[in-house]
Amino acid sequence: MNGKQRIITALNLQQPDRVPLYIHGINEAPIIGIGKHLTDGLPDQSKQIYDMNDAEKMKLLDTLFLLHEAFGVDGFTAFEIGHETMLNDKDVQDDWRVIYRRNPHGLPVPIGHPLHDPHDLENYHIPEPNRSHLLLLDLARERFKGQKALFWLMRGVFVHTWRLTGMENYMFKLIDDPGFIHSVSAIVTEYNLKQLEMLAAAGVDVLVVEDDIASTNNLLISPRHFMEFVNPYNRKLVDRAHALGLKVVRHSDGNLWAIMEALIASGYDGLNPLEPQAGMDLQKIKDAWGNKICLLGNIDCEELLPSGTPEQVDAAVKHAIAVAAQGGGYILCSSNSLHPAVNPENCIAMFEATKKYGRYE
Repeated sequence: MNGKQRIITALNLQQPDRVPLYIHGINEAPIIGIGKHLTDGLPDQSKQIYDMNDAEKMKLLDTLFLLHEAFGVDGFTAFEIGHETMLNDKDVQDDWRVIYRRNPHGLPVPIGHPLHDPHDLENYHIPEPNRSHLLLLDLARERFKGQKALFWLMRGVFVHTWRLTGMENYMFKLIDDPGFIHSVSAIVTEYNLKQLEMLAAAGVDVLVVEDDIASTNNLLISPRHFMEFVNPYNRKLVDRAHALGLKVVRHSDGNLWAIMEALIASGYDGLNPLEPQAGMDLQKIKDAWGNKICLLGNIDCEELLPSGTPEQVDAAVKHAIAVAAQGGGYILCSSNSLHPAVNPENCIAMFEATKKYGRYE
């Protein structure tokens, strides 16, 4: 089997030749740290993409592709690029006019929100999906030529809407002005559905609805609000993606037990990233839902991958495969992105242990 076949087989809850290996997201520092085992001439490990010149950016991208090939990672994650404008040396603005502050520890943090109340919608320019923003997907498709599954990260309605309205304002408006939240959610979903058509035509295999709805202990909103303001909109993406022949993975950090029934009923093919610190015990989830949804993740990126030893990582991968891979329906990856604090040597240990223990008899 090639990587794409392996991923799709697992998402179909069937058993491939070995447990698929996947990277949900990865920052510049681990790309460079892992890449040093494969190539020379990499940028300084402290640099973020914003600080790199064009030659360094191309070297980083080529190294990202190279590590997927060298370590047998079966799926590649693409996302929108070219949609942000630099405002100054700290801040960028996307085409929705959300302002983000650069963050040395990972993704930029949203700090400026263009939609505070219904009046702001009156003259708001809603962006249209831009085909040129799919460049990373195009480059991956040309590089891997169908040998790896192509994933696309799409912001779900909860995250996208609160970034437009501000988190605190979103929470107040759920109670004071629910019609405003529904209006913004509808705009976001219409955009996502249009972009989905582009993605299917561009050859994406798996849509990842990335919509963090929970913290370590609880949902960020009540299950009742989730069922009214979030799930119906994201479910439109699931239904349309399936109609286009794509698989759909739901990504959310945190403890999701309160909404697991709803997520299963929504028809997602996979669930990621299954944070162990948030009570997403892999054995319990496999026992409860393993015959209904493929599981992706659970290798701890909070403590183990930053501070553990390669031997401990090897043992964690062995354990995860033992409890979740039987009969198929498990894709091994970390419990969130490979962020700047992870130890590159531990990432390599995770890659190698997947092939060491993941072979089905």
